[in-house]
Amino acid sequence: MSDSDHDEISQLIRDVVGASKLPPKSRSVDIKPVVANLTSLVYDNGLLPDDLAQLVHLVATPSHLDQASLSAIVRNLYPADRISAEVITRIVGAFGHGKLKPSLNIQAALLKWLVMVYHALETPIILSQAYSVLFNLLDTAAIRPQLTHLLALITRRKHVRPFRIQALLNLSRTSGNDPCLVGLLRVYKDYYPEIIVGDAVRGRASAFKHPDIQWRTRLDDIQQEHIRRTQDKLSAPRDGFRVNRPVNRAARSKLIPVVHTSHATERSTTLEEIESATSFAQKLHDIELPNQLVAVLADPLLQKLLLLRPSAESHQRIANWLNAVLQDVIDGHTDQDTLWDVLEIVRDFVVQTKTFPPLILNFFARFFGLWDGNGRRHVIFEILSHAPLHEFHELYKHIFQPLETAILDDTPQSQLAILSLYTNLLHSWTASLRTSEPVPLHASDTVAELTRHVNVLSVTLLQTCPGLQTDNAILEFYEQSSQIITDDVLMPIIRIELPSAILIYTFLFSNSLATVSRMCNILACFKKGFELAMMTKTRRGSYGVDALSYDKDYVTLYNGFLMDICNCFWRFRALSNSDIETQGCMVPRPTVAALTSYVSSVEKTFSLATIFSLSHSPILCLQSIRSLRQAEEAEIEMDQLIRTRHAGPVTQTSLARLSSSGGIRLSWQDYRIGVLEHLEMEGFVGITELLMNTMIVLKSSQGSRRSSQGVSSQRGSSQGLFV
Repeated sequence: MSDSDHDEISQLIRDVVGASKLPPKSRSVDIKPVVANLTSLVYDNGLLPDDLAQLVHLVATPSHLDQASLSAIVRNLYPADRISAEVITRIVGAFGHGKLKPSLNIQAALLKWLVMVYHALETPIILSQAYSVLFNLLDTAAIRPQLTHLLALITRRKHVRPFRIQALLNLSRTSGNDPCLVGLLRVYKDYYPEIIVGDAVRGRASAFKHPDIQWRTRLDDIQQEHIRRTQDKLSAPRDGFRVNRPVNRAARSKLIPVVHTSHATERSTTLEEIESATSFAQKLHDIELPNQLVAVLADPLLQKLLLLRPSAESHQRIANWLNAVLQDVIDGHTDQDTLWDVLEIVRDFVVQTKTFPPLILNFFARFFGLWDGNGRRHVIFEILSHAPLHEFHELYKHIFQPLETAILDDTPQSQLAILSLYTNLLHSWTASLRTSEPVPLHASDTVAELTRHVNVLSVTLLQTCPGLQTDNAILEFYEQSSQIITDDVLMPIIRIELPSAILIYTFLFSNSLATVSRMCNILACFKKGFELAMMTKTRRGSYGVDALSYDKDYVTLYNGFLMDICNCFWRFRALSNSDIETQGCMVPRPTVAALTSYVSSVEKTFSLATIFSLSHSPILCLQSIRSLRQAEEAEIEMDQLIRTRHAGPVTQTSLARLSSSGGIRLSWQDYRIGVLEHLEMEGFVGITELLMNTMIVLKSSQGSRRSSQGVSSQRGSSQGLFV
C-alpha cells in the first residue's frame, strides 16, 4: 500500500467515524458515497492494524451510521497484516444482547469475519480463552450458524465438558435438531465418542464450509502484496506447529484427506489440539495418530510427528496409499491433471521430509517408458533430485536414461534442465553422505560415474549453447563436487573425478573473469584432495581413498592442468608443451606457430608466451592496473613523493624504469603478489588460491604483500607444480 493510499484511507475513516456520531439530518454531506469510496480503497489495498482497529471499534459500538453502511464496512474488513488480540477482544465484547451491542445482523457478520480471518490471527489462543463467552450465546438463533462454525473451528479437547455436551443436547432437541448444533456435536464426538451416542448426531448436520472462498482469496492476495511491499518475511510465517486446515481445497489438495483424529482417549492428545512448538514438544509421546496417515503428504505438523516418532507401520500405510494411487496412473485410470496433482503432492512430501519411498522409483521406472516428456517437468525434476544414493549404473539404466530419452529434444533448454537435476541430485547425495553411518561402499563409484556422465553432457552443452548461462550451470555442478572433496568427513572416502580437459581449457580461455576464477578454485580444491590421498595409506581390506587410488597417468593429467594454468598466468610459457607433464592447453602446434607469428606482426614487443600473463591477459589487465593504482595511492597517503605513474601494462622492465623516473618502488614479485591479493579482495579468489598453493615460490609469500623472496625467475622451476 502506497503512502498516498494509506493517507486517503485514514482520512476517509476519520470522516466516517465523525459522521457516525451525528444523526443523518445533522450531517452536512451524504455519508454513503464516502463509505463506498472507503470500501473500494480497502478492497484494493487492505487495512493496516491501526485503521482496522478504528473500523472494528466503529462497527462494534452503537452509532448513527445506517445498517447498510455498517454491513458494507464489515464485508470489506481486509487486514493487510496479522490481527492483534486487542481487535479480537473488542469484537468478542460486542456479542450478546443489550442497548450497547450492535445489531444481531452485524454480530453475525462479525462472527463470519472471524471464521474467515482465523488463520491470520496474531494470537489464536485469544478465541480459545473466550470459549465460554461464545458458547453461552448459542441460544441466540440469529447468530447460531456463524457462531457454531467459529466454535467448531476453535474447539479443543479441553473445551469439551459434560455440562456443555448436555447443554448442546438439550438445545438441539428444543430447536428441532438444528443442523448447526448437530454439526458442533459431531465435533465434540471426535473427542469423546463414548459419551455422545450415535443417535444424538444422526440426521442433517452443518458441514461448516468456508463461508466465502472469493473473499478469502482476495485477502490472501492483499496480505501477499503487503509482504512483498514491506519485505517483511516474518509478518506471515508458515506455521508448522498447527494442523494445516485448507480453506479452498483445490483438486490437488482434495486427493489428500485433512488431519482428523477419532477415538482418542482422555489421556491422549490429538494433533488438532496442538497450537505451538511448546505444546508439541510437551505432548509429543501422547499424540494420537490421525485416522488417515496419508495426510502427512500435505500437513507439516504430521510430518514432524512422523519424523520424531518414526514407525515402520506408519510408513507402510503411507506407501500402500501411494502405491494404489500411482498404480491407477500406470493403469490409465486417472487423467493427466490428476497425475500431476498426485506428483505435486509427492514432490511436497519428498522436499519437506527428505524421505524418498522406494515405490516412487519403481513408479518412475514404469512411467518414463510411457511418458512423452510433456507436462509439469519441474515436478519430476524436484522429486528425482532427492533420489536415494543407489549405484549409478542401476539408477541410470532404469530412471535417468528413460528420463533423458523423454526429455531431451536436441535443445539447450532440455540439456540445461537435466544438468540442473544432476547438480541438485549431487547436492542431496552430499548431505546424505555427511550423515550416513556407515558410508555406503559404492558411494565413491556412484559419485564418479555421475560426474563422468555429466562430463559428456557438459561438453555437449558447450557446443550446442556456448555462453555464460551454460558456463554457470556446468561450474555449479563441479563446485558441488568440490564441496565433497573439501569436506573433512567425505574427503578420505570419495575419489576425485576430474572434469574433462575440454571443459578445463575452454573455461581457462573464457572472456569472463568469474568463470576463470571459479574453474581455478575447483582445481585448487581438488589439489587438497590429491595431497591428502598421497599422504594416506589405508590398511589392507579397509575402505578409503589413498595414494593407490590414483594411477600415475591420472595424477599426471591433473598436474598438466595446473602447469598449463601457471604457464599462462605466472611463468610466461603460455601454450608451451616443453615440460613433460604440460599439454600446451591442448592447442595444436601448428596453431601455436601461427598465433606466435601473428602476435609478433601486431606488436613486436609482445609475444604469445606473455599475453596471457597477469598484466596482459584480456580478463586480468584491468584488475592488474587497478592493483598498481591502489599501491600508488597508498604510497601517496604515506606522504611518499610520486612524480610518475605507470601507464600500464606492467612488466618487469617497466617497473625498473618507473622506479628510476620517480615512480613507485615496487619489485616485480611484489607487484604480481599484489595483483593476486587484489583479485582475492575483489572476490575472484580462484586464481589466487590455485597459484598460491601450487607455486613453491608463492607458498612462502602467501598472505604477505611485501615478500622477501626477491624477483622470481621467469623460467621458474617446475617443482611445486606436482601433487
